[in-house]
Amino acid sequence: MAATLKVRQYEPAKDGLVIFAGACQSHYEAILAAGANFASSPQRVLIHALDPVFIMENVAYTSINSSVNVYEVIRHTITGLDGIGGVESRGKFRLGLPKSPY
Repeated sequence: MAATLKVRQYEPAKDGLVIFAGACQSHYEAILAAGANFASSPQRVLIHALDPVFIMENVAYTSINSSVNVYEVIRHTITGLDGIGGVESRGKFRLGLPKSPY
């Protein structure tokens, strides 16, 4: 939680920097209140190690013009809504054209 507070002092915009914080049985509500976009664990359950990776992969590959569908992305994690929660966040993917042949 302290790290999230410190980072939000540097970058307060939740769309400027997307933060996934927490670990198994962490204090979910406090982490979100500190400024994280996604956190574990609303039901204080053990989460799968790949759940945060899956969430952040979706953020990285969602267009900057779109919001990550929080419900859908969490629903498809291994732990599900008991283990992961979050707030609406903008994607980070930017398409650049033309692609170089090199």
